[in-house]
Amino acid sequence: MSWRKGDGGGVARRWVLLLCAGSFFLGLLFTDRMWTLPEISEVAKPNGRSDKDNELTAGDCNSAKVNVKRDFKYILQDPNTHHDAIQTLDKTIANLETELSATRTLHESFLIGSPVSERHKASGSVGRRKYFMVIGINTAFSSRKRRDSIRSTWMPQGIKRIKLEEEKGIVIRFVIGHSAISGGIVDRAMKAEERKHGDFMRIDHVEGYLELSGKTKTYFATAVSLWDADFYVKVDDDVHVNIATLGHILSEHVNKPRVYIGCMKSGPVLSDKDMRYYEPEHWKFGDQYFRHATGQLYAISKDLATYISINRRVLHKYINEDVSLGAWFIGLDVEHIDERRLCCGTPPDCEWKAQAGNTCAASFDWKCSGICDSVDNMQGVHNRCGESEKSLWISSF
Repeated sequence: MSWRKGDGGGVARRWVLLLCAGSFFLGLLFTDRMWTLPEISEVAKPNGRSDKDNELTAGDCNSAKVNVKRDFKYILQDPNTHHDAIQTLDKTIANLETELSATRTLHESFLIGSPVSERHKASGSVGRRKYFMVIGINTAFSSRKRRDSIRSTWMPQGIKRIKLEEEKGIVIRFVIGHSAISGGIVDRAMKAEERKHGDFMRIDHVEGYLELSGKTKTYFATAVSLWDADFYVKVDDDVHVNIATLGHILSEHVNKPRVYIGCMKSGPVLSDKDMRYYEPEHWKFGDQYFRHATGQLYAISKDLATYISINRRVLHKYINEDVSLGAWFIGLDVEHIDERRLCCGTPPDCEWKAQAGNTCAASFDWKCSGICDSVDNMQGVHNRCGESEKSLWISSF
């Protein structure tokens, strides 16, 4: 009998439908018994935490928000905390700017062939040691005898100078550029002196009396790229310095981010061409200069040296170097420190002050803008006004 003929086909179709319906209901029954869904309360919490844990978490978050608000409110109400936070941020930014400046200066030195030692080249890439101060002694090609007078008095030599750097973080260098004729007899003489003493800082600058502002700018830019210090000092090579006293003075301001320390002065702008220190751009100033440090010796903090390095291409150079430096800071948030111990006279002035317990950091004659006949007189000033050698090594800054 065929399924396709007569009523047999209809019977077969009914059995198929009944079989399908039965299978469907059995499936529902099986699913209902074997796969009972858990209650919502039994669903596992993320990371296996219970309701109590979640309540604590929520409490922690709410508590943290409250604490943050309280801390923020406290910072706003407490000026000291707010000031410290700003100082920390300023210091971080300054450190980044310093590293950028160091990289830029070293890169430019490589490109132009500026004489930067291998030790300093390496220091730019492997992390730099922290120093307390860098003292740059401004000198000229013709000042060999002045340099020797300093070497024989207040500037440590040889192993002692290296020890001063390693133990006290004080770097001292004579700052000199190069001649207009590269490789001439003057440059060769400087290289021979450098090999003998090892106390030069050679910078990318063409030497000349009317270029002192440019030399000062290049000195600070180069120094901040070579040494990471708290302070950078510029001093002339006919000035007597007591290093320990200078260090103690600067240490009083070490936590201030932007300080400019020196003997602050102002005075008439010299518009007469026949006068010394004539200012060709006198019309920019009016009758009086603004307050600025006298050029024999001054110190600036790291942030200001970094500022000079970053902006050296746009900082205007006036004929007088001390005026230029003051002008670069005149529109900045800089604290001017008038420190009279940085401009004492030669004996008997500095001698009387030392006997009274107020030792001078720097001594010179105002009438000569330095020690008069310093080659002959530096030793006498040192004998009468110099601090003991022991005072430097027992001092901490």
